[in-house]
Amino acid sequence: MRALISLLSGGLFGLGLLVSGMTDTTKVQGFLDLFGAWDPTLAFVMGGAILPMAAAWIIAQKRHLSLTGEPLPARPAALIDARLLGGAALFGTGWALVGLCPGPAIASLTFGGWPGLVFLAAMVLGMIGFQWVDSRRGAPA
Repeated sequence: MRALISLLSGGLFGLGLLVSGMTDTTKVQGFLDLFGAWDPTLAFVMGGAILPMAAAWIIAQKRHLSLTGEPLPARPAALIDARLLGGAALFGTGWALVGLCPGPAIASLTFGGWPGLVFLAAMVLGMIGFQWVDSRRGAPA
């Protein structure tokens, strides 16, 4: 049942990316171009994601088990530290330069050609590299 829910959720997420145009790198880069040809559509997509997530957190606070009967994970700590800020800066820089983040990068495999594949490979290598460095440091992943 969990695999089916994951498949449906991922499919819905991917469909949302396609319908909203967030797989178009120029849309994302247009949103980040504050002093040029600014495109505010990503703000509406983010708002459309934040509202249901806020409702989900409220519901989750009142429950101990998921719909599949598994324990719900604890709410993440609201700790703002150098690790979070550094990761956010790296993520944001890559996002601004290329216009892709992990979800759209995977979706771009269907239309992005070699550049999309190269980006996805670099992203996966970066994730693996982080895990390796982080495990050497002994910090929690």
